[in-house]
Amino acid sequence: MQVIFDLFNNLLFAPIVNVIVFVIRVLEASNIPGALGFAIILLTVAIRILIWPLMASSMKAAKQMADLRPHLEDLKKKHGSDKQALAASQMALYKEHGVNPAGSCLPILIQIPPMIAIYQVIHSFFEGGTGLSKINSFLYNPDWKLTSIPDLNFFGTNLAFKPSDFSTVGLWVILIPVLTGLIQFVQSKMMAPKVVKEYPSDSPKEKKEKESAEDTMMAVQGQMTYFMPIMIGYIAFTFPIGLALYWNTLTLIGIWQQYRCLLY
Repeated sequence: MQVIFDLFNNLLFAPIVNVIVFVIRVLEASNIPGALGFAIILLTVAIRILIWPLMASSMKAAKQMADLRPHLEDLKKKHGSDKQALAASQMALYKEHGVNPAGSCLPILIQIPPMIAIYQVIHSFFEGGTGLSKINSFLYNPDWKLTSIPDLNFFGTNLAFKPSDFSTVGLWVILIPVLTGLIQFVQSKMMAPKVVKEYPSDSPKEKKEKESAEDTMMAVQGQMTYFMPIMIGYIAFTFPIGLALYWNTLTLIGIWQQYRCLLY
């Protein structure tokens, strides 16, 4: 397990720490206020652009699988209970259309470690002396070491504040988790699976099976569409505002990228 942690820190955490500290140093040298906030946004945008090929591949694979659904339904009708023949026909269909059934899952899984690393790096800036020591311990250049946490103010807001402390910060801060939840809701709606399509040639049994599948899909979709925004909104309510800045930037870029995929 320690080997995994070491690989994570050396391959992801350390490079991201050095990039964000470098960006902060450049912004501070340019006398740009809110260096940490801008660094969070720039880093999130950069990482999201770098992993865009993986996202595009995942979305393309998901669309291809959706396009093949009618053909897969035809194969089920043709082979009935002959599972071996059905599996062979499905693999032949995937090969014919150049579709990898796992193509929509693997790219998503690969994206997760970098996103976790960015989150941990940003969170370190809100852990006081402990976080500062952690950041400095991963810097490649000793001259970059920070003597104090960078200015946490970003457009008049302290990025270390938590919306849950609204009694001391102000009620306006509750708008941040609400906005976070709304943005997440938009993305959840965009990612919702399509309804199972019925055809005039479907038998009563097939229609019943599709209705059952659709009911299950709609139930799961409804739970995820509403549960995820609520959960993410609650997390934004209890965590520092700087992490909500990161998540909202990540989600907004994801919405834009997904919209582009839907267009093409």
